[in-house]
Amino acid sequence: MFENLVEILKANPRKIVYTEGPDARILESAARLKKDGFLTPILVGNVEEVKAAAAKGGFDIDGLEIIDPATYEGMDEMVETMVALRKGKMTAEDCRAALQKGNYFGTMLVKMGKADALLGGATYSTADTVRPALQLVKTKPGANLVSSCFILVRGEEMLAMGDCAINIDYQDKLDKEGNVVLTAAQQLAEVAVATAGTAKVFGMDPKVAMLSYSTKGSGKGANVDLVRDATAAAKALAPDLAIDGEMQFDAAVSPVVGQLKFPGSKVAGYANTFIFPEIQSGNIGYKIAQRLGGFAAFGPILQGLNAPINDLSRGCDAEEVYQMSIITAALA
Repeated sequence: MFENLVEILKANPRKIVYTEGPDARILESAARLKKDGFLTPILVGNVEEVKAAAAKGGFDIDGLEIIDPATYEGMDEMVETMVALRKGKMTAEDCRAALQKGNYFGTMLVKMGKADALLGGATYSTADTVRPALQLVKTKPGANLVSSCFILVRGEEMLAMGDCAINIDYQDKLDKEGNVVLTAAQQLAEVAVATAGTAKVFGMDPKVAMLSYSTKGSGKGANVDLVRDATAAAKALAPDLAIDGEMQFDAAVSPVVGQLKFPGSKVAGYANTFIFPEIQSGNIGYKIAQRLGGFAAFGPILQGLNAPINDLSRGCDAEEVYQMSIITAALA
């Protein structure tokens, strides 16, 4: 998997900004990437603090760009751009204060084209990584929400699972008059299509199962209706995508069960991309695969943003930072 992503980066040189430059895990990854030469790190933080932390850890970051928000020469331009992006929601003083923080400053480097991708969250919360991205980079044209997926790898086997980290559940979105402007099913369908797109980046041929406690009408209830309607909406969004539902997990992965419960389906029994109806089942599901199934889990990989921005676990190690750096930049 990583060999393919590295080849993408070698063919398209890219810069990735780290919002937490002095962190030892970030520095170890940055030094490794410098040595490898296929991806250029940018470190955000006080220059002397970053260099001291690197020296303490024995990490060679000589020649890498370190940018301190406190002394950044382009700050006035950055503040002006951010004020325009926030459209009256933040004053120039508010923006200048926010840009002293690595998460906002790094996001603006991406927005202004100084970097191609961003990786944060070694010390920031997920919300503190995602919020600036939503406010400044914003969603892709046509995207109505940000979602996430995990790529799970075991030997030669690769799976995609979404959304396991961002959207707690799916509710109809209403305008001020109370009219439905985006249904819950349309949102879940968008997650499915986005997750299939991420799977393709990793070289997968996605076969998407819309998961439920029901298979093809065997169960009833609002949750089943949501998944069934989302399946129809996803098929309309991406007619060429192999997607089916609603189906139970055993029908999704076992050819015998799948074809018994869902005869004729091209997905049932052969799925490799799994869409959960809400975050609780998604988070539980990928962690069962990781802990009991022996899969390595990579993510969460954020989907729907205008630029690749990803969130680290605060419990990550340097190897995870390195891997997520490659994944994030390859999405650019």
